[in-house]
Amino acid sequence: MSILNTPGAVGTWVKLPTIESVQILAHAGYDFVVIDQEHAPIDIRTAYQLVNTATSEGLLALVRVDELRPASIQRILDAGAGGVLIPHIDTPEQAELAARSVRFPPLGIRGAGGTSRAGRWGTLPTADYLASGNDTALCIPQLESKLAIDNVEKIAAVAGVDALFVGVADLSMDMGTTPSDPEVVRLYLHALKVAHQAGKPCGFASGTAAGARAALDQGFDFVMASSDTAMFVAEASSVVGAVRNTARS
Repeated sequence: MSILNTPGAVGTWVKLPTIESVQILAHAGYDFVVIDQEHAPIDIRTAYQLVNTATSEGLLALVRVDELRPASIQRILDAGAGGVLIPHIDTPEQAELAARSVRFPPLGIRGAGGTSRAGRWGTLPTADYLASGNDTALCIPQLESKLAIDNVEKIAAVAGVDALFVGVADLSMDMGTTPSDPEVVRLYLHALKVAHQAGKPCGFASGTAAGARAALDQGFDFVMASSDTAMFVAEASSVVGAVRNTARS
């Protein structure tokens, strides 16, 4: 069972291409990290290093790929990632392709690469390597549009989809409004309900601890709270502000 099935799992986005970020987050007590290839300059080699660091520190290492592309999903899973978040999944057909990209035949289209890190350089028995894709690796579509929410029942029902994640910021922009709009709230709570009816955990991201806590209180199973860059900015701003205020007093 994945940590995402444990109520209250807390993760964050990793946007800095440095292993120190991941190590610090592990020591801070996060349950998982999501290495962000969509909105950060993280290439496959850097993602590989970050995944390796996260797993060695006992963190579940997920990667948000930049788009729905089977070859990219295959490479990041063979690098040892515990699963992928796939942005902008709007239809059940896209969700099915995402799931099939994670799974080996006959369940999917992922090519076998047992000599990769995921296969322990060829030392992992073939059956165990295949099980890592078919049973263990996580496929998490991101629902980030009104169309995606309209299709949430069908997306949640796709075999091989392990969890859902609601991208509220993009959802609200798609609707021409803000994340706090009552209609946006209604839609993302509907997605949460559907995910639970399908027996699948549902995630939420917030830039603040209070927002992440509120999402857990609403029933979301796992949350991403802030990001390494946002925490760095907040603390750096706080420190320099405190020093300057002290100097003036």
